[in-house]
Amino acid sequence: MSSKNRSFTDKELAAYEADRDLAAELLEAVQQMKVSQTHVVLSPAIEARKKTGLSQAQFATLLGVSVRTLQGWEQGRKQPSGAARTLLAIANTNPKAVLAVANK
Repeated sequence: MSSKNRSFTDKELAAYEADRDLAAELLEAVQQMKVSQTHVVLSPAIEARKKTGLSQAQFATLLGVSVRTLQGWEQGRKQPSGAARTLLAIANTNPKAVLAVANK
């Protein structure tokens, strides 16, 4: 059994914990987070909506879906169907075209 999976006795665990410097470990973890480059990945629904400048309610109405459905897409809980996925791609690529249709 590897050391990662083995059980420690109470004595071994106490000795391990006694040697730890939790403050130093936390500080190191925070420093590593600051150094690492993080990036936020937006869902295609969020990207498309933001490019149009519409609110969730306005964008949902434009797409013919409920706000709840749009929120599900934006949060990654649901995936849009083929037609909705195509509309999102068009909105992402050419938001002016989608807005032009919305204003008719």
